[in-house]
Amino acid sequence: MQEIKSVIAKNITQLRQAKGMTQLELAELLNYSDKAVSKWERAESLPDISVLMHISDIFSVTLDYLVHPHKDADETGMKLRDAYRKKNHAFITSMCILLVWLIATTIFVILDLIPVDFLNLHWLAFVYAVPISCVVWLTFNAVWFNRRRNYLIISSIMWTSLASLHLTFLAVGYNIWLIYLLGIPGQIIILLWSRLKYPKQKHNFKYIRKNTKSDSK
Repeated sequence: MQEIKSVIAKNITQLRQAKGMTQLELAELLNYSDKAVSKWERAESLPDISVLMHISDIFSVTLDYLVHPHKDADETGMKLRDAYRKKNHAFITSMCILLVWLIATTIFVILDLIPVDFLNLHWLAFVYAVPISCVVWLTFNAVWFNRRRNYLIISSIMWTSLASLHLTFLAVGYNIWLIYLLGIPGQIIILLWSRLKYPKQKHNFKYIRKNTKSDSK
């Protein structure tokens, strides 16, 4: 019995820490006291089956996972932390992009309330929200996500910016469709840029160490 207590205690602790949750927060979700959670994690007591099922639901694991030891528990914890981190990053990125559209909507509503003829171009707020959203996406993608996707986003920024300018001039009576020709060399530059190869940081470090040693001699 003590062995199963220790196994469950270790699994609950690692799952809770992987999610960045305190004992009190877990206790509130389970309608228990933090002292009870503390006893479970110290293997001094054992939660009943209904509580274990609730815990498995909270951490998105099976009941079988909770009651069996795991040799790769640390690796599992790291994977869980990475999964929660990526999910949070995706939420933050989405919220910032939605903020751009909230600002665009606000501008649209304000300009629509102003009874001036030349301000009938207020719909362009939504047009320019597209490339600005791509800029926001590029910023977060470069920091948190797959950087190879940056080239696709940069292409999107270029073409949506050209389209925004085209629509702006078209709205005032000028059809400058030739502006899209600028996107052809721009796209070629982006494609060539994406083909650039960089030496790995590890190799650079070895190269620096080698040169440092030779200089010291």
